[in-house]
Amino acid sequence: MADFLVTNIIDGDTFEVNPGWRWNGQTGTRVRPTGYDAPELYAYGGRAAKYKLSRLILREEVDLRKAYKVDRGRLVCDVYYNGRYLADYFS
Repeated sequence: MADFLVTNIIDGDTFEVNPGWRWNGQTGTRVRPTGYDAPELYAYGGRAAKYKLSRLILREEVDLRKAYKVDRGRLVCDVYYNGRYLADYFS
């Protein structure tokens, strides 16, 4: 795809981008990166995961690469930040 600016962090593994993405006839702004799964906000570690993702990519550009599906309005795709697979920051 291309580079997108991260405008909002929803939780530890969902964020919004600008401009919005287009994939297989669908559009949106929410992204769910592949490769890791963060706890929900209300679960233990959920707030910490959101904070870590915020400090890492909020107001930064990310590269959305191979997309797999749209799940609950989120594009599930490989995300790269500074040339590195985003999930590697969480392993």
